[in-house]
Amino acid sequence: MGFADQRFNVNLSILFTELPLLERPTAAAAAGFTAVELWWPWVDSPTPEQSELDALKRAIEDAGVRLTGLNFYAGQLPGPDRGALSVPGAESERFRANIDVAAGFAASLGCTALNALYGNRVEGVDPAEQDALALENLTLAARAADRIGAVLLIEALNRPESPRYPLVSAPAAVAVVDRVNEATGLGNARFLMDLYHLSMNGEDLPSVIERFAPKTGHVQIADNPGRGAPGTGALPLEDLLDQLTKAGYDGWVGLEYKPGDRPSAEAFDWLSR
Repeated sequence: MGFADQRFNVNLSILFTELPLLERPTAAAAAGFTAVELWWPWVDSPTPEQSELDALKRAIEDAGVRLTGLNFYAGQLPGPDRGALSVPGAESERFRANIDVAAGFAASLGCTALNALYGNRVEGVDPAEQDALALENLTLAARAADRIGAVLLIEALNRPESPRYPLVSAPAAVAVVDRVNEATGLGNARFLMDLYHLSMNGEDLPSVIERFAPKTGHVQIADNPGRGAPGTGALPLEDLLDQLTKAGYDGWVGLEYKPGDRPSAEAFDWLSR
């Protein structure tokens, strides 16, 4: 076992960002990858022009790669936001407007994983009100995902970098997964296990894998400290991915790390090793 036995895709919202968006799929293919994933690419618009959607679809298809994961609209990300679906008012409405757009774009490329970031706590708003709104919106998103044969992913982030984000542990995120599945009866909400975020929270990663691998729909990695490529920090990522495989996870592993002070194309030397 080891890295050679994993299926890696490249997150084009954190790698290859030195290139224009439409050039990144080809760059990922040139680096040897067959699949890519994306945060919602249009941070200012949950409903971009059809011509923009078509151009990105064409770039992915022409590069010969698969889109295997896509975030719903999440506000200013990169930036201060961590999702929109639990934020009352305009942001929640923008999320709702995005649901069918994101699902339709994913369906057009055969993408079967949609990630819904929960959103930050808002000062002066009752957390229970935000959680009720979140469940409403996640229910809508889960139903849209189900219509295209996709899973809905719920992600835990880390408290040091996202102090206002409420899902900063694996159990917190999985509890939301369970609530969504109970509300919809569809069973298509799944945990997004990001080993970097969980390690930043000080969680026992082997224990998290043992407990929650059966509810995991996607895995993302970066090393810690630094959020760099595997081998730049101290996480035993190869061993952890082996444990996930033994626990039954056979999905994609998203590379969501920073390339450092080098071009992204040079940030995969750990794979050749």
